[in-house]
Amino acid sequence: MESRGSVMKTRLDFDGPGPVLDLGGVMVHPGWLDTAAQAAMVEDLRAVIREAPLFQPMTPRGQAMSVRMTAAGRYGWFSDRSGYRYIPAHPAGQPWPPIPDSVLAAWRALVSQVRMPDCCLVNFYTGAARMGLHQDRDEADFGWPVLSISLGDEALFRVGTTTRGGPTRSLWLRSGDVAILGGAARLAFHGIDRVRPGSSALLPKGGRINLTLRVVD
Repeated sequence: MESRGSVMKTRLDFDGPGPVLDLGGVMVHPGWLDTAAQAAMVEDLRAVIREAPLFQPMTPRGQAMSVRMTAAGRYGWFSDRSGYRYIPAHPAGQPWPPIPDSVLAAWRALVSQVRMPDCCLVNFYTGAARMGLHQDRDEADFGWPVLSISLGDEALFRVGTTTRGGPTRSLWLRSGDVAILGGAARLAFHGIDRVRPGSSALLPKGGRINLTLRVVD
């Protein structure tokens, strides 16, 4: 599709729902959520954040991550000097709130109507926040995909192979896009290189919300 480190040019002129895009095995559903659905989901997420406030995790090396995060569901993802892991309660001690029905609807439509995710990780990007290339491998069963929802400002999403240092492909994700990392791409290295501030009016103060739904157990 494109060479190492390049960006899909066809996506830049895209507007509205369209055909599924294959980004190195990651299936991207452009514009899967319309404007009204995005706004309703954001309101549901505000309720989640009121119960489980955003926090800034630390890497095992002791560096603060540039994104703030929280979670909903049975588990939340967490990182500190002890390593990466899932925990059953917010760092402040209260249980994680349930995953909103508006978010679960995407999982039911695109993944399964029977097995629900155990965790909805909520990442909030502002300014120069980014996410380095990484694998989602803290789950017990890689047979279930990771479903990712983009809300707010556009972000340059980079996908590699299952080997660190392999060739990568990139795509600008827009608000309402849904991506699925499954099959051979379930353990693909992926990350966010940068966010395009002011590219969406969904969040009044700007920024990007990324939701990732995972089966943990």
